[in-house]
Amino acid sequence: MFELVSIATANQEIKKSRFAATAAPITDMEAAKAFVARHSIIDANHNCWAWRIGQNYRFSDDGEPSGTAGKPILQAIDGQELDMVAVVVTRWFGGTLLGAGGLIRAYGGTAAICLQGAEKREILPTVAATIDVQFSHLALVKAKLLAEAGVQVLEERFTGSGAVLSLIINASIIDQVVDNIQDLTSGRATVKLN
Repeated sequence: MFELVSIATANQEIKKSRFAATAAPITDMEAAKAFVARHSIIDANHNCWAWRIGQNYRFSDDGEPSGTAGKPILQAIDGQELDMVAVVVTRWFGGTLLGAGGLIRAYGGTAAICLQGAEKREILPTVAATIDVQFSHLALVKAKLLAEAGVQVLEERFTGSGAVLSLIINASIIDQVVDNIQDLTSGRATVKLN
């Protein structure tokens, strides 16, 4: 699976109707709803959209015939193996009816062009972890963790003897990171994988 790095856009004209797609990475359903509201253009004829967050997804035809807009946008998302993404395709009607097949191709195609041109990165599986480390090793452990690609320090809570660090670690390097921490602290740090 992949995610978008930033917002992407694409435009095309089909039989005098203008289609504009905007796609963006999202973190949750509230972000998806806010994105759709922010990128829906009031004076356009239709603002059709779809979003996917893991197994959760939604789509809307916004007045177009059922199944001709939102679902093809979602299929464009799924066809590129994207997750955590929302897409709005706006249409300004140009006077020529496109028919159901034409609408499916126009909405799905505009979304696909937008997503194909977007910068993407692979979504890697991660593991949450906590490390209980003494003050004498804290600076060294933090420096090592911050220098490690694939490790994100989320929180640092101080205790009477040191600190507890909350981390997200790429699953592919978890053993290496745990071994490094044990080596740096001579086995004195406690690592818990959540």
